[in-house]
Formats: sequence, structure tokens, C-alpha cells
Amino acid sequence: MSSSHPESLKAEIRELKAKHNVLFLAHYYEDGAIQDLADHVGDSLALAQWGQRADNPIVLLAGVVFMGESVKLLSPEKTVLVPDLAAGCSLVDHSPYADYLKWRNEHPNGITVTYVNSSAKVKAITDVCVTSSNAEKIIGAIPRDREILFGPDRNLGRYLSKKLDRPMILWPGSCEVHVQFSMRKLHELKLQYPEALVISHPECDETILQLSDVIGSTSRLLDEVRNNRATKSFIVATEHGIFHEMQKARPDAVLIQAPVEGSCACNECPYMKLNTLEKIRNTLKTLSPTITVDPAVARLARVGLQRMMDITDGKAVTWPNLFEAPSPAL
Repeated sequence: MSSSHPESLKAEIRELKAKHNVLFLAHYYEDGAIQDLADHVGDSLALAQWGQRADNPIVLLAGVVFMGESVKLLSPEKTVLVPDLAAGCSLVDHSPYADYLKWRNEHPNGITVTYVNSSAKVKAITDVCVTSSNAEKIIGAIPRDREILFGPDRNLGRYLSKKLDRPMILWPGSCEVHVQFSMRKLHELKLQYPEALVISHPECDETILQLSDVIGSTSRLLDEVRNNRATKSFIVATEHGIFHEMQKARPDAVLIQAPVEGSCACNECPYMKLNTLEKIRNTLKTLSPTITVDPAVARLARVGLQRMMDITDGKAVTWPNLFEAPSPAL
């Protein structure tokens, strides 16, 4: 029986990864021990890019399932592994396909912009996907005379709508982690640490963003800590896992977690934390569980994802004139 001692697990993971020629990707919100073992650590956009561009036949993604689906959609020939198929996302749960399709049908002339934090079926009725890293660039590529539907995160959509001066019809979803931060407690913390910079993810509630000095994707917040050497203290309003990379980038920085209401550890994503070293080792031993996407769904979902990747890479794209529901139904 394999040892469960952390160092033995790490050695076994490295050996199995090399044996099977696996590209190991981890999201910033994973446990620090998992991040340190990965070939690449990044946000959802970076993970999709690495997964698509790598030559490895097998990709292991320590994150949540929709991230693994994105890699599979962009690279259908690859085997995509995830440590736990139960690693879901509240935004996926808040945007069921039948309801999203009804909403989409109500606005057939609009361009539907869907956050990658969504299911493959929802992506299949989407004109273009976005991440918090590239959303501004993607929306900037949409003709200004086109109506925009944005989902499933209303906070991100509201932030983008105001910043870009683009009216949007917003889907009423939210991230269960980012909506837990307390405006009242954050205001008190700012008074306690007046020299600290408040850096926040745009999935946070508008009341938190109004108190923030820097608003951006996970990678943007990491860059702020890494590059802003004039600032020593940061109040961070996003998932706590990013502290690992931030502290590695700036050992001298004081990182303060933005407070939540109550005493729960709500600043940690419960889905991300389902992944463990043991599960990763077992996944590499059995080469399972794997991500599978229905071919009919994948064919349609790939369109919006690839349009996102093309715009991100500076390529010109065309936009559909009218939405037509999939036939036959998915």
C-alpha cells in the first residue's frame, strides 16, 4: 500500500506524472502543496491556454470541473483528468441549461457573453466565453450596436458594464465565495490598516468594489502584489488560495484576508478544496476520472470558447446575426 505521508505522496505524484507524460495544471485557489507540484499554476484563462498548447497527451487539472471541460473542449484529442468530479461551482449551479436557454431565446438578436464558470451545455448556447482576465478585451470586440447578454455572474457583469459603458442584460448568478465579504467589516479593517491597498476580484459585491483600490482577475491581483513594491500591505478580497503565490512572489508583503460576515471560513472555495494530494496520486495511478463531453454539446460549446481564444490572441472574428436554439435539442 502506498504511503500517505505528504513527502511520499509528492514523490509518487512526480513519478507517475513523468511515467504517463502528464501535464499537471493547478488553479491559484488550490492548496499550496498542490500548486507547488504543478507544471503551471494560473487562472482559468491561463489553464485553458496551457492545456490547448501543450503537446502532452494527458492533462491533469486540479481545479473545478468546468475548467477541465474547457481544456477538453479546446483539445478533444487529449485525455483530461480531474481529481474529483464533485468539484463543481456555484455559478454552474445558478445557471441551469433550460433556464439559460429560455433567457437566450427571449433575446435572439443579442450577443451572449458567458463567463467560463459555466457548464458545457450553457457554453453550447453562447456566442463567446470570457474569463475575468480577458472580459474587457472580448466585450470591446463586440460591435457597439449589438445588445449584450452577460451571465452567469451578475457582479462581474455589472462591473464590466459600468467600466466599459456597455449596457448589458445580466443573468442573476453569483459566486458563493466572493459574495460573503462584509462591507462593514472591510470598512473597519481599512481604518485599522490605513496604509493597506484593498485589492478585489470583480465577482465581489458592488459594495466591496466601491471600497477597493484595485479590481481585477486573480492573476491581476497577483501582479499587483508582485509589482507594486511601494506598497507593503494588501487587504485581499478573493479566495484565500491565492495567498500562496502572493507570498512566494512577495515574502515581505503583509497579506490581510478581507473579512466575511460571521465566523465561517467562507473565503475558501469548498469545491477547490475537494482536491487533495491523495486524490491526485490516485488519479495518476488509474488515469481516472476523466472529463467527457457529449459530442453534440462539444461541437457547439467549442465555438464560443474558440472565439474567446481567437480574440484574446488578437485575431478577427465574426458574430452571428440571430440566435437559433440547437436542433435537435441538447
